[in-house]
Order: sequence, then C-alpha cells, then structure tokens
Amino acid sequence: MSKSTFPNIVIIYADDLGFGDIGCYGGTGVPTPNLDRMAQRGLRFTNAYATAATCTPSRYSILTGSYPWRNPDAQILPGDAPMIIERDQPTLPRMLQQAGYTTAAMGKWHLGLGDGNIDWNRQISPCVNDAGFDYSFTMAATNDRVPCVYIEDGKVVGLDPSDPIEVTYDESKPFPGVPTGKTHPHLLRMHPSHGHDMAIVNGISRIGYMRGGMSALWKDEEMAEVFLEKAISFITSNRQKPFFLYYDLHQPHVPRVPGPRFAGKTGLGPRGDVIAELDWCVGQVLDTLDRLGIADSTMIIFSSDNGPVLDDGYQDRAVELTGNHRPAGDLRGGKYSLYDGGTRIPFLLSWQGKVAPGTSDALVCQVDLYASIAQLIGAELPDTAAPDSENLLPAFIGQSAIGRTELITEGIGTRTAFHRESWVLIPPYHGPAISPTTGIELGNSDRPQLYDLSRDISQMKNLAEEQPQRVASMTNRLEELKRTTRTRGECA
Repeated sequence: MSKSTFPNIVIIYADDLGFGDIGCYGGTGVPTPNLDRMAQRGLRFTNAYATAATCTPSRYSILTGSYPWRNPDAQILPGDAPMIIERDQPTLPRMLQQAGYTTAAMGKWHLGLGDGNIDWNRQISPCVNDAGFDYSFTMAATNDRVPCVYIEDGKVVGLDPSDPIEVTYDESKPFPGVPTGKTHPHLLRMHPSHGHDMAIVNGISRIGYMRGGMSALWKDEEMAEVFLEKAISFITSNRQKPFFLYYDLHQPHVPRVPGPRFAGKTGLGPRGDVIAELDWCVGQVLDTLDRLGIADSTMIIFSSDNGPVLDDGYQDRAVELTGNHRPAGDLRGGKYSLYDGGTRIPFLLSWQGKVAPGTSDALVCQVDLYASIAQLIGAELPDTAAPDSENLLPAFIGQSAIGRTELITEGIGTRTAFHRESWVLIPPYHGPAISPTTGIELGNSDRPQLYDLSRDISQMKNLAEEQPQRVASMTNRLEELKRTTRTRGECA
C-alpha cells in the first residue's frame, strides 16, 4: 500500500463504558443513535477485550502492543506520576509517524508525564508528544485527579505565570489554608461517596492536592466540547494527508458532569447523561468525516478501556437511577474485575466501502491493533516492538472469522485471567469477593474458576472441579506465557 492510499485512522476510546451500555449491544437505558449508526455501517465485535479492567494498563497496551504486566508501573497512576512510555519505546503512533502519518492525541492521557519531578509551570518533558504524537491536547490523568488543567504539547493551557501550579499526592501534606472536600464540604456541588475528598475544583473535590493555576482550571461541563472541537479541528486541517487521531473520551468516568445540552436528559442521572453526550461526540466525528468526504478513506474504531462501574467515588445516584439498565449486559463483574465484565468491551470498526457491515465473534484484543495496523500499511515490526500484539487484520476488517486462540487479561493490580478459545481460567487469589466501595464482584476466590463462555457468558457455573486436567493445562500455559519476553506469533 502506497502512502497516497493509506487510510486515515481514528481510535475513539471511551472511559468505563460497559458491554451493555449502548444500544447496539442490547442497552436499553440510554439512546445511542450514533454508535448504533456506526455499528450499522461496520463491524460489531462480540468477543473483543481490553487487556485490563482498569484504565492505565489498557491504555498502555493499546499504544505499545504490550501486556501491561510487563511494565510494573502500568497500574492506575496518580496525576503526578512519571511517564511510563519511554522516549525510545516503539509505539503505534510512532510507527505511523514513521510511515508518514500526522498524529494527534486528544482527551484523557493517564500514562504519566515528566520524569518524576514535574514542574507544571514549564515545558513538561517527556510529554504526550514524546510517545509519537505530533500534536496533543489532553488532561494529565483523569477528571477526578489533579491537576485539573488542559495540557497542549507539553504546556499547561492558559496558565498565569504569577499564579504557579503546585500539586502533591502526599495525603499528609495538604496545602495550608486551601479548602478541601474533607474540610469544607459545604463548598461542594457534588459530594464524594468514598475518597475524592481532597482539592476542590469547580465545586467538586478530587484525588490529590492542588493550589494555584486558577486561570487554567477546566470546567467539567465544558470538557466534552473542548476536546471534541480539538478533534474536529485536527481532522479538518489534515484531511488531505493520512492522519491518526487517538481521541480519548473522558465519559462516563467520574465525576460525571454533562454539558447543559445533556444534563437531565436521560432519566438515568449524570451517568446516563454523559453516555448520551459521549454518543453525540461520536456522531459529530462521523458527521465531520462525511462532510469532508473522507469517510471512505478513514478506518474508525470505537471501544472502551474497561468495563463499567456505577459508584466510583461520587454521590451521583448512579446505582439508584440505573433501574433496569444493565451496564455490563449479561457479563459478570465490571471495572476492576477478573470476570468478563471487567475486560470484554464494546468494539466497533467502520471503514465505508472497505469493511462490510456485520457482526464478528472473533476473539480480538485492543493490544492487537498495533500489529494489525502495521500489516495494513505494510510496516515492518522489529522484534522489540509490540511484543504481545497479534496481526489479526483479516478479523478486524471482516475477512476472517478467526481471531486469537489465547489471551491474558488483568483485573485490579497484576492479577490475571487466561482465555483459551471459549474457555477462561481465573486462578485462585486471596482477597474480597466483592469490592466494599464499588459493589463489584472482583473474581477473587480461594479455588480456581473455569468457565466455558460459549455456553455460560455470565460465568455462573464453575467447571474447575469437573475438568481438573483443563485447569492444570491452562494454569501451566498461563505461567509459561508470563515467563516470556513476547507472545507475538505464539498465541494467534
């Protein structure tokens, strides 16, 4: 494929959106006409996974083609964590840069910034751009963590030098005289349910302490349109040359603060409203591609970093108002869980005129996008690149029903589950069966768990005692794979 025929590539990555949250996967609580439109135009995958049930590890995998447990720092990061992608580390965007693509990242980042001693008032180095992006407009971590500012190409946007930003995650060292959610709850318009009682920004208390930078602080209810405007501007400016856009939505992560056009519109409270907002953002991107006449030269992928959670730290009535809506659909567990509700995610791929509409049951993972896109554009992968990314391009574009045969997924921390064809093994792990804060089943048990997902998608019947040989075989294979330096070429 020559550079002149390279497709544009857009990855839209939702945050904490569940398998059952959108209409084309059976969701009934929130209308999602734009995602449903995308599904009608392209492929809807029913057996697609993130590598992890939490955000930082999944994001690390999609950009590096590596299982997150290979990097001990690929865990949920504080907002001042150093960047966990090395400057010289092969990444998907860097590969595309080298092939002639213009690359950009918009929205949530949460892979660290700087070198561990970050000064928010100067050029941040390393920054998002050092992972292979020509342009970036992101937040540092998550919308519930400080610093609550936008960062453009490594610089805080709108910062007044006379009001410098200070950030700390040392819980014993709040800034003197600065109100927090714990000390000044009367200043809050949204109260925490657990944690999230430190710095107050925009009437919402967060994780971590922050002072200064008042002119640079974001307003949560404007965030969706700010990131969307940047994404559309990038697409429009680069429509005549191949581009890669990594568009990271912050919805429906907490705190859930929809813009005025969506507040109170769904009846499911803020969580439902921000899912409707998310869907609208996707629709705006689809409409832009149509308006510019480049939909048939653009491969667009929509997915989520992990499964859903209702109460994730704020009193937004998500549990109370969800009603009959089931965010994880028929899956067991959710965010943080070793069960499939933590890692089996919605995954849509649309490329008009190139990918026929339909449904695929192929076992695919976000980690496989790196090697598959390399195959698409004819890029060679060195041995050091994408160690766990399988070339599944025929499956991704609907030319084959065959995906992976083996996959390792991760719950909270580095606890892993092992998928082989339709079977999944969860080894024994000590710990609570149910998270006391989120109410989610974590998958911990003092005995192995074995499920046949082709017959038991809800993982209700543990077959471990009936099939000890399969348990032993899968346990040995999991340990064997975790001792390797790469699995690419071994698990397809």
